[in-house]
Amino acid sequence: MKSTVSSRSLSGKDLLHKLRAMEPAGSTFDAAEPAPSDVPAPSCTGPGRNELGASVIYKAASWFELLDWRAVFERDQPIEIDLGCGKGSFLLWAANMRRDRNFLGVERLLRRLRRVDRKAVRSRLNNVRLIRLEAAYLVTKLVPDGSVSDYHVLFPDPWPKRRHQARRLISPDFVTELHRTMTLGGTVNCATDHLEYFEWIQRAFQTSGRFAETEPVALPPEARTDFEKEFVAAGKQVYRCQWLKR
Repeated sequence: MKSTVSSRSLSGKDLLHKLRAMEPAGSTFDAAEPAPSDVPAPSCTGPGRNELGASVIYKAASWFELLDWRAVFERDQPIEIDLGCGKGSFLLWAANMRRDRNFLGVERLLRRLRRVDRKAVRSRLNNVRLIRLEAAYLVTKLVPDGSVSDYHVLFPDPWPKRRHQARRLISPDFVTELHRTMTLGGTVNCATDHLEYFEWIQRAFQTSGRFAETEPVALPPEARTDFEKEFVAAGKQVYRCQWLKR
C-alpha cells in the first residue's frame, strides 16, 4: 500500500431528478436557477473571455450528450479533471503551473463554483473551465472515450457509515468508467484522510486490473485543498495513491 504522511447506473434524467431532491434550497439545483437541461447554449466560448472578465463556468446546450472539448476549451491541449474541486485551491494552482494543459473543475455546489470562477477570472487562467454537476454523472454520461489525461479525486466524501457506502464516488464500476475515458498512460490521483476509504479505493483499482499503482506526486503546501489544510492543521494523516492507466 503506497501512501504519504458510487456511481449507480441511472438514466440522465433520473439522476438529475435525484440530485434536485438531495440539494438544499438555494444550492446547486435550486428551482430559482436553471437546471442543467434548461441551460442555454454555451456562454463562455470564444477567445479572450478572461480578459473580458467573463465567467469560465461552462454551460452546455445539452447535458444528455457527450461533451465536445473543442467547444469547452480555447486550445487543443491535454485535459485534466478535478472531480469535486471545492474552493479551487488545487485546481487553480495546477492550472497556473501548467498553462500547456486544460483543467476542468467539477463541483455541484454553486456557491463554491462561483468563488472558484471569480478567482480564475482574476488570475486570467484561460485554460480553466468549471462545470456544475455531480462528478459521477459527468464521467459516466458526458466524457468521451480516451479523452482525459488525468483525474484528481482529492478528499471525496468518505461516507463512513456502512449503510451509506453505496454513495461513495469510487467504486469498481466507476473505476471502469475512468479507464474508458482516459488516454493511455494517464493517471488518477487520489487523496483522503480516511484510512478505511483509502483501503476501499486501493481495492477498487487493484481488482479492476486496468491500472498500475505508481508513486504519488508530492505537492507543495500551496497546492493543498482547504480540506487538506484543515486535516494537516488537526494533525491527521493524509493517504495518497496514484494509478496509471494500462
